Amino acid sequence: MNPSELLDCVTSVSCLVTQTTTGLIIGALLFLVAAGLTLIFGVLGVVNFAHGSLYMLGAYLALTVFRATDSFLAAALGAGLGVALFAVVFERLFMRRVYGTDVLMQLLVCYAFILILDDVVKIVWGGEFLSMGMPEAFQSPPFFVGGGVVPVFYLFLMVVAVAIALLLWWVLGYTKIGKIVRAAAQNATMTSALGINTNLVYAGVFACGGLLAGLAGALAAPVRSMSPGMGFSILIESFIVTVIGGMGSVSGALVGALLIGLVRSFGSIGFPLFVEGAMFAAMVLILVLKPSGLLGREPRP
Repeated sequence: MNPSELLDCVTSVSCLVTQTTTGLIIGALLFLVAAGLTLIFGVLGVVNFAHGSLYMLGAYLALTVFRATDSFLAAALGAGLGVALFAVVFERLFMRRVYGTDVLMQLLVCYAFILILDDVVKIVWGGEFLSMGMPEAFQSPPFFVGGGVVPVFYLFLMVVAVAIALLLWWVLGYTKIGKIVRAAAQNATMTSALGINTNLVYAGVFACGGLLAGLAGALAAPVRSMSPGMGFSILIESFIVTVIGGMGSVSGALVGALLIGLVRSFGSIGFPLFVEGAMFAAMVLILVLKPSGLLGREPRP
């Protein structure tokens, strides 16, 4: 524990800006993964334990497209759409068969795909660590705010995360598609009786979740190394974010992701050996005070 170093950082504008920016970046990536996880759970009632592997797949697809085109935009779009397509196939052929079954059965199906995708990555891309490197478009001098360093790519990540959060909020709250998705989440049987193809809704939601996970992997590729199994750690953190924000709440996922990002960033200075424990401690504290999560709905009596 280094409380004095944490205090020095908090009272220093440059350190405060740098660590806050780092925390927001961690939170932005976590939000993109956790938003898809939350969306799938909120509509389908399925905890997709393979969601971290979709993030991993997105990172590797982005690397492949980037090497072929030298365009980060093409890499991000290719990764997002590629993972979305895989998510649809995964949902239609496998996950739909375990809807409404025991959670253990869902876990076994997802865990099987975690192992399968890890081995596929080893076969296709190899087992060594890989790195995309920073795209040329973002190799610009960083911004300095109060003496703190803010890289250009970090600003880009934050803008993308905010834009996606606003887009999800608008689509789910103010469009016909959003109303259908919310109706399917509340009562799939009645929604189907009204002539709406709920199978199509389920596939679309799973595709959207895959798109967000793949996009998160692509955005993480320039700043994080890639290796088989890289999806496991972010899966755990995403579950923490989802539980803290409230299962099924996209806005809660945003708040939870930013909270965990800041805990990780400042925790690495104040208590470097207890960062993981601090995240779980925050989750436990919030669940004790509000079992449904920060923005989750209270269970009906």
